[in-house]
Amino acid sequence: MIATQSDCLFFKLANGESVPCSVDMISVEITNPSVSQVDPETLRHATASVFHYFKNELERQAVTVGEFAGALEKALRQLGYAIHAGVVESHWGGVLETDLVTLARSGGNSLELFFFPRLRCELREQLRQSPRVVRFSGLRGCAKQLAGARRWSGRCEKIREQIIEYLRGCLTAEPESNRCSLVVK
Repeated sequence: MIATQSDCLFFKLANGESVPCSVDMISVEITNPSVSQVDPETLRHATASVFHYFKNELERQAVTVGEFAGALEKALRQLGYAIHAGVVESHWGGVLETDLVTLARSGGNSLELFFFPRLRCELREQLRQSPRVVRFSGLRGCAKQLAGARRWSGRCEKIREQIIEYLRGCLTAEPESNRCSLVVK
């Protein structure tokens, strides 16, 4: 086994191979001419931010090219660019997973106020990639986070049920939802 630098992230390719890359080794090409106004420096910083997110915040050692492209697309859209990742690797027929605890923490102290709109946005993002299964994990931890509780309580139970019902409602409202399953754990 070859030792890699600590600042590398393994990119899993469609053929099953994993390639170690540092943030400086990642090359992003935007082929849509209507989006060619993206400043190369902005693109470089957004790529570095997404790399940092997977490597340090999620503490992931490996990521698929599709996951990285999707996260970069989302970051650029937050900056005001209308980007749609044209990833060669397809998630169709696959399983996409979101950590609810991470989603809840991303709102800081806003608790439930901004969590549910972000949750709906995340579900829509996943459905756009036509997965077979959409999975949300960390439900118990998320409910405790939103309730501001250290121990499980009746309020945590109520929030847990609200999250499940909200996801069910959002899933049935989306036109792409008829061909995928929802798993919340």
